[in-house]
Amino acid sequence: MRDCLYDEQIDKYPVAMAYVPWQRFDKMYDDLEKAYQDGTVFPELNKPFTGRRCV
Repeated sequence: MRDCLYDEQIDKYPVAMAYVPWQRFDKMYDDLEKAYQDGTVFPELNKPFTGRRCV
């Protein structure tokens, strides 16, 4: 069953446009264990989440 409220609201919003700049990866982790823990082999992409949970 479709939600009629959603169908009525979707036409009110424009199509989104995204801009993604080119990325250069200059370095790679030498320590593969560190890369595995960080979830990336590129230190530039290591952006840990520092926020907090909503209560």
